[in-house]
Amino acid sequence: MQNLSQVLASSAVEDSLQTVLIQTTDTCVAISDVLKQGSLAGILGMAGNENVQGEEQKKLDVISNDMLKDALLACPEVRAIASEEEEDIVPANTKGEYLIAFDPLDGSSNIDINAMVGTIFSIYRQTGDNPATEQDFLIPGKEQVAAGYVLYGPSSMLVLSTGNGVNMFTLDPKTNTFLLTEEGVTIQPETQEFAINMSNQRFWSESIQNYVNDLVKGKEGNRNKNFNMRWVAAMVGDVHRILCRGGIFIYPWDNKDPSKPGKLRLMYEANPMAMLLEQAGGKAYTHTDRILDIQPNAIHQRVAVILGAANEVDKCLSY
Repeated sequence: MQNLSQVLASSAVEDSLQTVLIQTTDTCVAISDVLKQGSLAGILGMAGNENVQGEEQKKLDVISNDMLKDALLACPEVRAIASEEEEDIVPANTKGEYLIAFDPLDGSSNIDINAMVGTIFSIYRQTGDNPATEQDFLIPGKEQVAAGYVLYGPSSMLVLSTGNGVNMFTLDPKTNTFLLTEEGVTIQPETQEFAINMSNQRFWSESIQNYVNDLVKGKEGNRNKNFNMRWVAAMVGDVHRILCRGGIFIYPWDNKDPSKPGKLRLMYEANPMAMLLEQAGGKAYTHTDRILDIQPNAIHQRVAVILGAANEVDKCLSY
């Protein structure tokens, strides 16, 4: 069974990108170890401050962000980082070749109940003679050279694409290495499973309400088949389920908070997940645009997200 380093080398991934990926995933192994300690290490609960998104931070949000930040800033190949937990980008090595955007702990509201959380990352290749700026990060997602996430669940799993399909790796606790356990992940175009936060239904557009109502009606409605609903409350968990057994994940535009019509962050969540989904044969859109084509206007930009099985995404967009 091949480990991550062997898979990257055999896939002809550039040495410099291999270094960045190994540094990132090794840090995720360390985060996994911290998570396993839970309340024994006094890491649960609130940190007592808010992040740049205006969300109250968990202690582990801060811990995981600092771990990734410190590790990546020390990597000579990294030019700069952008984190969901940081107000501004953080320049690293001017001569570095890669920009990394990450959500250090997606689904952190699940921490205190011992449910799924994960780290999501997105990597771009970009060089320059001057220290990196926010403008350097404003690159469409289709320019990503790698994207992935590490899911911290019953077993810790790495899901990764370097632009040539999607592979899944499982962390071997005996060696603390990621071993390839599924190669060439694909998503079937049809599905009977959807993920959406139904508590926000009253804030959705009429078209999305009509679409979800038709899913709920099942065989008795005009879709002529029954659907199951699943909701992990962590994008990383819901996307992982889709990559494993299909489905559609929707976090639509809504009017709950006029200042945040989109919930998920383009740079840290939507772009990397869109790359993974497309590489596996699925689709990823906002209510109007292919996510990977969006020209970002800020590192903390939010968007609506509809991603998953290709035919079901098309059906949702048809509404």
